[in-house]
Amino acid sequence: MLKVLIIEDEDIIRKGLVHTIDWLSMGCIIAGDADSGLEGLKLIEEHKPDLVITDIKMPVMDGITMLKQALANNFFYSIILTSYSEFDYAKQAISLNVSEYLLKPVDKDKLADIIERIKKDADRKKVLNSLIDKAKISDDTQLVNLDVFILPDSEHNYYVSEALNQIKLNYNQKISIESISNNLGVSTSYLSRKFKDITDQTFLDVLNKYRVQKAIELLYEGKYRVYEVSELTGFSEYKHFCNVFKKYTLTSPTEFIKSRVCIIQKNIPDKTQDQ
Repeated sequence: MLKVLIIEDEDIIRKGLVHTIDWLSMGCIIAGDADSGLEGLKLIEEHKPDLVITDIKMPVMDGITMLKQALANNFFYSIILTSYSEFDYAKQAISLNVSEYLLKPVDKDKLADIIERIKKDADRKKVLNSLIDKAKISDDTQLVNLDVFILPDSEHNYYVSEALNQIKLNYNQKISIESISNNLGVSTSYLSRKFKDITDQTFLDVLNKYRVQKAIELLYEGKYRVYEVSELTGFSEYKHFCNVFKKYTLTSPTEFIKSRVCIIQKNIPDKTQDQ
């Protein structure tokens, strides 16, 4: 659920937004509303919303000033309500990464489309942050855990266990289920079927997930360029690596590096305190 605040000084518009829109159907809850930028700023600090919908011209403090001050200490998405006459002024907020501008009166269908885009981006950021956190504290980012499927030798899972071991040992080389099945002396169709039965995933899915896990670990170290990580994790083409990485993490390798840098910089100690 997205936590939403509505800041609008016109009672009819504000109450209409709060009470006449089916927020739950869009995956949202209204955490509060205010009729001025100053009150809106207090609500943002208190509720830590995911989304702020605000007017521009309001008493005491305008919407753009409120957003500037609030974004200095908080992260949230924002939608600016505006009229045709205020639209150029509203564009000043482009530096604030405003998600969208909505003309009054609000089109409910357009609002729903904007919120859907925001939810998708929020989900993408959650996945990215989760991967970064896991990469900081563990060697295993848990896109896939091969050891779960590598069981004690038995007639039932011997071939699958061997295939999983080959992924662990040779993920950075050119390997395929065809070459592994040939080495094991079984048919590719048999190994593919057994692999899917035990892991509930295809061989290629497991291989790519494991490669992406290793790529995340290397990217987090910060020692290699993206194309070098692609080669070190067994991807023959850089573009293919980027596509596979985004498929499983919902972000590109470059975006991952940028997010990693931002997190590290926030934790740099103040050296002046030690002098």
